[in-house]
Amino acid sequence: MKHTLFVLFCLLMTASCSTAGPATAPPTEHDIGRLLMVGFRGTSLEECPDLGDHLENGRIGGVILFDYDVPSHSTRRNIESPQQLAQLTAALQNTASHPLLIAIDQEGGAVCRLKPSRGFRQTPSAAELGRLNDPDSTYRSACVTAETLRAMGINLNFAPVVDLDINPDNPVIGGLGRSFSHDPDTVAVHARQTIRAMEEAGIITALKHFPGHGSSATDTHKDFTDISGSWKKTELTPYANLIDHGYRGMIMTAHVYNSQLDRQYPATLSHSTISGLLRDSLGFGGVVISDDLQMNAVASHYELETAIRLALQAGVDILLFANNSTYDPEIVDKVHTIIRRLIDNGSIPPERIEQSARRIDALMGHNAEHQ
Repeated sequence: MKHTLFVLFCLLMTASCSTAGPATAPPTEHDIGRLLMVGFRGTSLEECPDLGDHLENGRIGGVILFDYDVPSHSTRRNIESPQQLAQLTAALQNTASHPLLIAIDQEGGAVCRLKPSRGFRQTPSAAELGRLNDPDSTYRSACVTAETLRAMGINLNFAPVVDLDINPDNPVIGGLGRSFSHDPDTVAVHARQTIRAMEEAGIITALKHFPGHGSSATDTHKDFTDISGSWKKTELTPYANLIDHGYRGMIMTAHVYNSQLDRQYPATLSHSTISGLLRDSLGFGGVVISDDLQMNAVASHYELETAIRLALQAGVDILLFANNSTYDPEIVDKVHTIIRRLIDNGSIPPERIEQSARRIDALMGHNAEHQ
């Protein structure tokens, strides 16, 4: 009898093992690279051979372009003229082993990397469009930007800003005219027109800065920014509105600390804010990208490995290292080494990398349908 039971037990175990799904394979260098976006110095690929190697080997999934190099206080960075920029982006895309995200901050007004002084058209700020409050005008302005980006080979615009103009003295939002309005419904209306124009041209958008940066009194580029006492739940309204209307682009996190949402971590590093609030409560299933992880609100308070671990555990899909607060030519190697170590020691399961890769693939596939 005991022998019979033992045989039955073995058969059941064999059947159970045979029907279990295969374990997730360890992420490849290419898999990890999809989650990494970096900034670089150079107006041509020949000026940055290390970047070319990373592109060929699939070690990065995206790049971000600037017209000004902050660490060196130089106007020479990536953008000189329309012709030069189009040649640069074509070389980047042709060198990459997979479709590359080429990103820029082209909001309009003060935050524009494609400036008239470099041969590009001037576009109004969000604040100007919000005061006019004509959605058709916002759409037409966004069409001009979208057409320019498409012609330049740029496929991701870190816009529109959906922060509310709660604090007009805010040095990084209200003070720069980056918000459409203090009213969340007005912000959502104008953001929707911007998204529409970009999507029609095959440009991916990124709503920012979640969960809201408009009430802050300080700048996350410079240091720790606490909005615990000023943040209002209405700052989530534009996100909820756009997600409910089927928003399919990205959402960028803010490095703001908000004890109403997380008593320990700033939003970018907060599981309760990203996975809990944004994904579970608001229902966003798309790509989440961090704001620049070299900004002082994060970099001055967290070791690089800690910031990467917390961001990935929080639910961030793409880690942005703009290389324009500080410049680290070895950032790609460092991030790959850290992520591999986090996977090996069990801090980040392979499934977490695969999850982000699937979201990025879905986004790129959706965008390809509109090109």
